[in-house]
Amino acid sequence: MPIRSPKSFAFVLLSSTLAVGGAGYMALAPKVGPLPGGGEQIPTGQIVQPWGKVLTLPGSRPVDVALSADAKWAYLKDNRGLVRVDTASWRTAQTLPFERGGGSMHGICIARDGTVYASGSQSVVWEATAGTDGTLTLARSLSLPINADGSGGASYPCGIALSSDEKTLYVCLSRANVLAVVDRATGKVTARIPVGVAPYDVVLSPDNKTAYVSDWGGRTPKPGEQSAPSSGTPVLVDKRGVGASGTISFVDIASGKQTGQVAVGLHPSDMVLSPDSKTLFVANANSDTISHIDVATQTVRETTIIRPDNALPIGTAPNALVLTPDGKTLYVACAGINAVAVVAPGTSSAKSQVKGFLPTGWYPGALYLQNGSLYVAGVKGLGSRNRPESSKRNGYSVYDYTGTFERISVPLSATDLARATAQVKKFGQVAQAVKATKTGTATPVSKIGPVKAIPKSVPIPTQASEVSAIRHVVYIIKENRTYDQVLGDLAQGNGDKTLCLYGRSVTPNHHALAEEFVLLDNFYCNGVLSADGHSWVTEGNVTDHLEKSFGGFTRSYTFGDDPLTYSSSGFIWNPVLERGLTFRNWGEMNYATLKPTGRYTEVARDWQNKAGKFTFTHNIGITSLREHSSPDYPGWNMEIPDRLRADIFLRDLTEYEKSGKNFPNLSLVYLPNDHTEGLRSGAPTPQAYMGDNDLALGRIVESLTKSRYWPQMAIFVIEDDPQDGFDHVDGHRSLCFVVSPYTRRGVVDSNFYNQTSVLHTIGRIFGFGPLNQMTGIAPVMTTCFTPQPDLRPYTCKPATTNLEAVNPPASTLHPVLRPYALASAKLPLTKPDQADEDTLNRILWYAAKGPNTSYPAHLAGAHGKGLAKAGLRLAPQHEEKEEDEDD
Repeated sequence: MPIRSPKSFAFVLLSSTLAVGGAGYMALAPKVGPLPGGGEQIPTGQIVQPWGKVLTLPGSRPVDVALSADAKWAYLKDNRGLVRVDTASWRTAQTLPFERGGGSMHGICIARDGTVYASGSQSVVWEATAGTDGTLTLARSLSLPINADGSGGASYPCGIALSSDEKTLYVCLSRANVLAVVDRATGKVTARIPVGVAPYDVVLSPDNKTAYVSDWGGRTPKPGEQSAPSSGTPVLVDKRGVGASGTISFVDIASGKQTGQVAVGLHPSDMVLSPDSKTLFVANANSDTISHIDVATQTVRETTIIRPDNALPIGTAPNALVLTPDGKTLYVACAGINAVAVVAPGTSSAKSQVKGFLPTGWYPGALYLQNGSLYVAGVKGLGSRNRPESSKRNGYSVYDYTGTFERISVPLSATDLARATAQVKKFGQVAQAVKATKTGTATPVSKIGPVKAIPKSVPIPTQASEVSAIRHVVYIIKENRTYDQVLGDLAQGNGDKTLCLYGRSVTPNHHALAEEFVLLDNFYCNGVLSADGHSWVTEGNVTDHLEKSFGGFTRSYTFGDDPLTYSSSGFIWNPVLERGLTFRNWGEMNYATLKPTGRYTEVARDWQNKAGKFTFTHNIGITSLREHSSPDYPGWNMEIPDRLRADIFLRDLTEYEKSGKNFPNLSLVYLPNDHTEGLRSGAPTPQAYMGDNDLALGRIVESLTKSRYWPQMAIFVIEDDPQDGFDHVDGHRSLCFVVSPYTRRGVVDSNFYNQTSVLHTIGRIFGFGPLNQMTGIAPVMTTCFTPQPDLRPYTCKPATTNLEAVNPPASTLHPVLRPYALASAKLPLTKPDQADEDTLNRILWYAAKGPNTSYPAHLAGAHGKGLAKAGLRLAPQHEEKEEDEDD
């Protein structure tokens, strides 16, 4: 495992016992990207090497698939629209974007005449007709509003079923909580049948008398039950605030009424009916189970756990399934482990058996079985390194989607299935995750005496007999930067200074922390943007909604305000509190509202003058978080300086020290202003925002290192996502700082780590195992630490950029910059990451690099059309030609 001296660049080999769950893993996968022995290292720490024939889909996140009756064409619905694949040549024959919005997270079907129906991310189902050569044309859009009168916003249609006479479409309207009945000839909704919360999939009985609907959000809460809103609907939640119900609705089509509701696992998704129509199989994505429902009695006859090892925690995420015509084999897409499970369904005399697993691309999300071929849509496929072989580009964007479409000949022989299963376990780090799950300290740190009285006290425990010397973890979460954007100018690290926008002159504290403590130049964000990013950094996992909604986050762009998006394994603070430890939140998952409304410069001036004109109100959706949050610290609001946030945190820290109260074991601190507002007139310049963020970070770290809690402290600083920039290694590569008396100082650690590594390491410190499979496979950050503490405090570096600088009016800017200032004024910034990322990336590039450079459009990925979507045009000399990546 490489630790490099920043001066000599020498590699130092450390003991392989240092990283629990990490030693073998390190040898297997040193960094994100293609591996010499084949396969692709992805930011979760897993390796993907699909078993079958693979077609890569640049720019695509495919979420559903269907084949024509003759199997000549495969149709995939993705984040943009439809993709048609020629199955004979195994090439993409056509991409057909929807005219507005992208695809919803589920829903496609084909009529016998070749007409394709696919649900969009707003309130329409698109109808596409096929020409004689197979070419698809959007014929019409079927309007399916959330309410019959057209009010209430988008309905977000999902699953679609076509009646056997093909006269009627049945469509799940996720936000309306109804099954819509649509006359195919007229395209009109003829009935709206209430079902459970957030209907996802619909299956019809062969006689078309019954519709089975998977209620992804479960049943409606009863009076007195704990609930929370999800996209406008109350849902049942547990004490942690996580959605706690999943059901299947039985609908009598003749009467248009729901006649029964069966409780199943969480996030019931895809369904399939047995050949004899007696059993309905349901994939429960947030419970790792398959429910076998006896349709006659409306009861669950059996529940099958889908995991490659029963000792694993939650995280397999079975979300799609297909059944062989004889009903003897069920194939289950296991998104969390990048595999398809092969299951033999049970009988009246025997339980179901998981026979093995087939390796797939990253996050398989849809299956189709036809003529002995199993077709798999890989939502994330091969990751975010979409690059033609001839490309000369030197960087990547996290939006370089490379979805996959795979074809596997089935069934496999027993020998081949055993080989495939072994590959899934090896590349999925199953043994390491199992070992990590079984390892943990026996005693909570709150029950232990002074460190010196513990003979086996270590910074990061690696076995049950050890206890951490660290008592306080401060977890600082920031917004949206890649490694190269900030630290690309550090010669001792693996950086690219041409991609550096906020180097030492803007971020002196970021640079000093990297140099004085440990520089991590192989650290990755697991996700893409704030919706999944804040879930990764607090849960160490994301659910199907967050992976499949990139066509439009219509249900929610969650920031702690949608219980149906949370993993069933819960949040990092849950096991901390369960073990009798203390927790405090400063700003995370909190929308702050200014009263009265004001701009950044006004708020900054008011705070500096202590005038007290402005106050903040909070909006934290998770009860278990709200109860442990600072009432004074403001969360997301770009009009509030991070320096103000730092002052409030430091005031609280001083109060802890003065009062003699013990500082929390776990603290979350949110510093969002490295997000910036682009070139919006009157707002701070991007450099001023970054400088504000840098100074706030430096002040907080300095005060913590000078506090009486420092000898038993570890500070972790990360970004929630890396979406607003480029990186020459991978678009997911980002920043992480580890600051502790036990940190190895002045070295470059090039071991692979990611956001889930931070959570796994925090768990080790506090004596609990991984939250789920994703944190279980993440290497613990032991190489960042040393047994011998160094108590030297950190000294904050003064700002080296003008923190009061504001963007001038657009009319005064250079003609090249003017369109970016106009675009900045249109950016939606009331919530994290609602702005079009390509537009903001361009803005930040020119704000940092100046008007006389060319934006590297070839790095932006297939999505890179942001400015055009904003109705603005670049100066011709700056319209750099983008590479054709469809080959």
